[in-house]
Amino acid sequence: MDVSLTLEVILMLTAVAALAGFIDAIAGGGGLLTIPAMLLANIPPILTLGTNKLQAASGALAASITMIRNRVVQPRQIKTAIIAAFLGSIIGSIAVQLSPPDILEKLIPFLIAAIGIYTLFAPKLGAVETKPRISEGKWQKVAAPIIGFYDGYMGPGTGMFFALGNVALRGRRIVEATGAAKVLNLSTNIGSLIFFILGGNVLWKVGLAMMVGQTIGAYFGSHMVMKGGSKLIRPMIVLVCLAMVTKYVLG
Repeated sequence: MDVSLTLEVILMLTAVAALAGFIDAIAGGGGLLTIPAMLLANIPPILTLGTNKLQAASGALAASITMIRNRVVQPRQIKTAIIAAFLGSIIGSIAVQLSPPDILEKLIPFLIAAIGIYTLFAPKLGAVETKPRISEGKWQKVAAPIIGFYDGYMGPGTGMFFALGNVALRGRRIVEATGAAKVLNLSTNIGSLIFFILGGNVLWKVGLAMMVGQTIGAYFGSHMVMKGGSKLIRPMIVLVCLAMVTKYVLG
């Protein structure tokens, strides 16, 4: 599909990607910025989704490298979840091409609103480790692929779901949970991206430009996570939830 964009538009999308990468590294939800921006640039929806996965993967990679280097997360400890989430995203990517996510789109605003309220009224959320509600096996083999499926099927807020799921279900500290979320989100982005590439639904020139912005934003955002901890992550999650609910309500 031929899409022609001016240099000014591509630079604007790169700047949006930088801000999205910063937000994504802290709380998730960067797609709330990049997807509408690409649609406003008259990029067709399917190309928007594919190109968004390309640039989002670069941000997730940059954030993951930062978290791993600083020992916030150790991938070998969550390798089962990485594989399961990857497979879940592939299934989700196939499913969205077979049936539109109409039903899920109606349920998501309520789920996101519940997450925002839960985060807002849980002042010590993720500040310290708490007793797990489910086993590590169930988290990695059941919860992770479900969230991965969501990422392949819809996408926005996936990193937030991974992070808060790890906090609420496994009792992790929010900084460590956020670090693990970046690695898991990287795997789901790659899984989805493969199928968009195979379908020819990626604008490479736009995506590569946005990757630069996304990587820069994710680098600074991931460092902010380690410095600010839960005091930074919690309010950012609430703001992202508010923005997502507003977007869905207003259409």
